[in-house]
Formats: sequence, structure tokens, C-alpha cells
Amino acid sequence: MEPTALEVDYLIVGAGAMGMAFADTLIAETDATVAIVDRYDQPGGHWTVAYPFVRLHQPSAFYGVNSRELGSGTVDQHGWNAGLNELASASEILAYFDQVMRRTLLPTGRVSYFPKSFYDGPDPQRPDVQRFHSTVSGAAFEVTVKRRTVDATYMNVTVPAMVPPKYEVAPGVRLITPNQLPALQDQPSHYTVVGAGKTGIDACLWLLSRGTDPADITWITPRDSWMIDRAHTQPGDSYLETEAARREAVAGADTVQELFARLEERGLLLRLSPDVTPTAYRCATVARAELEQLRRIGDVVRHGRVKRIDENAIELDQATIPARAGTLYIDCTADGLERRPTVPVFDQTHITLQAVVPCQQVFSAALIAHVEAGYADDDTRNALCEPSQHPDSALDWIQFFGDIQERVVRWTADPALLEWLGTCRLLGRRLPELSPEQRTALLPMFQALKLKLEQFLQQADVVAAVN
Repeated sequence: MEPTALEVDYLIVGAGAMGMAFADTLIAETDATVAIVDRYDQPGGHWTVAYPFVRLHQPSAFYGVNSRELGSGTVDQHGWNAGLNELASASEILAYFDQVMRRTLLPTGRVSYFPKSFYDGPDPQRPDVQRFHSTVSGAAFEVTVKRRTVDATYMNVTVPAMVPPKYEVAPGVRLITPNQLPALQDQPSHYTVVGAGKTGIDACLWLLSRGTDPADITWITPRDSWMIDRAHTQPGDSYLETEAARREAVAGADTVQELFARLEERGLLLRLSPDVTPTAYRCATVARAELEQLRRIGDVVRHGRVKRIDENAIELDQATIPARAGTLYIDCTADGLERRPTVPVFDQTHITLQAVVPCQQVFSAALIAHVEAGYADDDTRNALCEPSQHPDSALDWIQFFGDIQERVVRWTADPALLEWLGTCRLLGRRLPELSPEQRTALLPMFQALKLKLEQFLQQADVVAAVN
């Protein structure tokens, strides 16, 4: 069978959240034609295989694509998120992305969508021709790409249902993914949640919300993490106050330890136990009521990562502990925010979607599309869209905050970009509108903050070298 020939301006590989956010802004701001190739049967990427009780950790108000609101903008009145902006569920997010595809993108007549398809890469003989095939019919396609191929898969988001655990599991050990929790028919004698990230938090909260006695839960947390108070991520001007408080904490601290103490005192960062200093930071976000629930779990195991589970023992990096008979293990160890090396976003015939603001993927994808549409050369585009790695260690908070400050300095120098940012609901914050004189006056403050952050990182390097 001869391949079907297509010609488009852009080929987007991946219809996950970043691919959809990029396509939405590109279609809204240009007359480009686009083909979207995706391995799943519906748009949404990892959301299509996520556990059914998952919700956003940050407000629906700034998730999704720029042109269409997600949710109704309401404030939750009940539950552990009461008083805060609503958090979309997995089913709501999937329905939303389906509507974006069917009601926003496809009706333009400039978007072609190919679900259940595998991207095969460029034709070895014709670099401007990209190939993919249907995993259902086997039909092959050859796409002449006039502008760019957009990799919307580079961030490699995974959930437990997508990958096996990285530790050994002996025969006879009952281990499931969070996807299987709601379908349980029998009550195990004990639950052990493996993993301390967003998924581990969600699994613990789900068990507690269903009335599980905290004494029946063991939580294996290789590293404690600093967490964000969700009250500081709400829509509106609260972000300006939060950023100011962060700057004050940095400016007033003399050591890394003092910095984190100040951030905690101001409620900007939270931790699970006041007796354990977190060594991780991965943008996990909780409401204080959720944190209080998590603190009800008394059996928190802090001996590193799991290496092997058998019927009688759990082997970890730093200890081997007894295994409880009849335990149901819940694997929550997939790395949803994998720390990927950064590459140039704009590179001749390719665009590689990455986080420009750490942990804000959909905003970053929309910004990249806007810059692609509105700026003439890749040097300028890359300067405006310098990628940031996802944070991992507690010290990465320092780099995380420094990256945000650098972006603010760069973006506020461009009036047209600043105007667009003011209309972008995905940003979740209102950047200050500064006159050239005001911006010039503030630059010394930003430079002092940058120097202070660099000093903190140097301190940490010295301490690490001594130890």
C-alpha cells in the first residue's frame, strides 16, 4: 500500500497537554496548517491512562489551553480543598481536551488529527518529509512539513500504569497501581503506599477519604519534600504578594537553612513533619487540610528507595524492614516530572516543547507557540523561551525561583509580549506593567536577588564538598 502524502506547515507529535496548548495558540494566532499525530485514542496524553481519582494539584483556572476555560471558575465549598479554586478531575480534563479538539481545532479546517498513530521519524532520504503510521489499520503517511516538526513528547510524563516498578517484586506479593484501587472488592489487612510524590500523596488521601484507619497505612517516602501551600497558587493578584514574600525571604536570609526557615515561616513552603528536614522539592501542592490528613499517617518509612519486596521483608537503600502479612502494596513511583536535560526549544526545522517556567508546562507550550508566531528569528525566540529543568532537590527551589525572576526581567522588557501575557489565563499571575524608568529602577533589585541565589548555591556546594 502506497503511503498517503500530506503537506502541512507544522507536524505536532503528541496530543497531550503541551501539544494541545501549543496547537491552540498557534492556530489562534496564525493561519498555519497543522497535523497532530498521537499514540492514544483521544487527546490528553498521560491523562488517558491516569488513575481515575486523580485531580489537578493546582487550580483548573490556569490549566488546559489558552482559548477555552477549564471548569466553571468556582470555589470549592466542601472537602479538603474548601475555600480554594476548583481542581479538575481526570474525567473532566479528558472531556475538556476532547472538546478542544472537536470544537476548537478541527472546525478551523486547518488541523488534521491522527489518533492511534506512531511517529516513525524523518525519511532518511528527504529530511523535510516525516513519516507515521496508524497502529490500527497499518496505513502509512508521508508528511511534507513546510515549517517545523514539534516534539510534544520530550518531557516524557509517565504515570504508574505506564511503567513497571523499578524494584523487584517477589511472587506472592500483591502489588497494584493506583488505577486499580477503586475496583478493589476485598479489604486487605494493611496498605503500603510506595512513593512520596504527587501520586503517593493522592493514594494516601484517597485511602483516608474512604475511611481507612491511618494505622492501617504505611507510607514509604524515600525523601521528604517541601510542598507548596495551594492557597498561594490561586487566581488573581495573590501571586504578586507571594512573589514579593519570596523575594523578602531570599533577601533576608544569610544561609540556605535560614532561607528555608523563612519560606516556611511565611507559609510559602510546607513539610510533612516538623522533625524532618526535606531534601526534595518537586512542585507538589497541597491544601493545609490535606496536609493535616497526611500527618495522621504515623508509619512513615524513611530509609531510601525500595529495592525489593518479598513476602517477609522490604529491602530499601538504607535498611531492611519486616513486611506485614496480607499487605497490599500500591506503586506510586513513576516519575511524572522527570528531570530531562534541556535543549534549545527552537532549532531550525524543529521545536522541542519544554517547561519555560518550571512545573508550568501548558503555559510554557502556549508561550512557545506565541513566540513562534510573533518573532522573526530563533535567537530571539530562544532568548524568550529558555527552558528550565523540573526541580528535584530542595536546593532546586533556589534555581526554580531564580529562573522565574530572570523570565520576569526578560519579558517585562518587551511591551508586546507583556501585553500578551496579560491576556494569557494559563500564566496564573499578573506581571507588573512597568514603564522603562520603573524597570530600570528595579533591575538592581533583580540583580541583587540573582547574586544572593548564586551565593546560596555556592554555599551548598561547599557543604557538599566537606561532607
